[in-house]
Amino acid sequence: MSSTVLRQHAESAFAAELAALAKHDDRPRPPRWKLSPWAVTDYLLGITLPDGTLITPKYVGDRRIIEIAVATLATDRALLLLGVPGTAKSWVSEHLAAAISGDSTLMIQGTAGTSEESLRYNWNYAMLLAKGPSEEALVPGPMFRAMRDGMLCRVEELTRIPSDVQDTLITMLSEKTLPIPELATEIQGTEGFNVIATANSRDRGVNDLSSALQRRFNTVVLPLPSSLEAEVEIVTMRVASMSKALALPAEPPALEEIRRVVTVFRELRSGATEDGKAKVKSPSGTLSTAEAISVMTNGLALAGHFGNGKLSAQDLASGMVGAIVKDPSQDPVVFKEYLETVVKERDGWKDLYRACRNHI
Repeated sequence: MSSTVLRQHAESAFAAELAALAKHDDRPRPPRWKLSPWAVTDYLLGITLPDGTLITPKYVGDRRIIEIAVATLATDRALLLLGVPGTAKSWVSEHLAAAISGDSTLMIQGTAGTSEESLRYNWNYAMLLAKGPSEEALVPGPMFRAMRDGMLCRVEELTRIPSDVQDTLITMLSEKTLPIPELATEIQGTEGFNVIATANSRDRGVNDLSSALQRRFNTVVLPLPSSLEAEVEIVTMRVASMSKALALPAEPPALEEIRRVVTVFRELRSGATEDGKAKVKSPSGTLSTAEAISVMTNGLALAGHFGNGKLSAQDLASGMVGAIVKDPSQDPVVFKEYLETVVKERDGWKDLYRACRNHI
């Protein structure tokens, strides 16, 4: 893999960890799985192996949630990861596919324009016109290849896909078969095939899943981080990883700066201060952990390229305002009130107060 690649796939970026886990993995593995379910869970949550190899955590949260997700994929039921934006659904999906199949690239990105062909297969139209329907003219899609080769296929943002297209999945998930009527044949799923789908719980009502399709999935809800410390740990870990990948010329952010951003997002998201002593109004945005990571990374870029390399409140303010103020008519009022009643009164937060006020 070239060192110029901006973002490596999970199976490439963490190849050494996956190899180390495979070396020490002596537990039973389902057919075609690269690792046992236990080792897959350890890969997601992190562990130190007997030889001292550190497996870094990819997900910070309840172990039982990951165990349920992995166990589902070891059965004939598909897995649906559900949660609000920024709860690491796609991140967990990618790493599950990398650890189980060794390939996280068999992915279908759900959008309003996703067609049945995207979920099934397509055709080389030049060959189709010249010779008619044939195996040579057929272009396998990710789902086709996953069924044929016994691998996991990822379907991102399932509820963004039109309902009639979603239902194309029913036969694949229930019968483990992909009909090819043009060739009067079918592709049958082989051992190891399964589907991981993700859906944004804020998108309910956009393209709700039919009851028939819902029954084909085991739904696992990925919650927001339960505590301030857990969310700070996630942001710290991801910001360090992204800063290294982007080669940002700035010092690693002080833990206190991360804590301040996460605190602001958690309080505005929950509608109350962390100590529970005061209620605050919530803006229209989600203020997810992913957005906190984005604010920190953007701040480091500003500090490194346009400042002295040390992250300051001024570097964070524009990103924070951009994440919080989504509705220009209501959110500025909500944020200003929060700044005046909460941020301004906190010891050591005056610089953040002034910087954010100047950017609204």
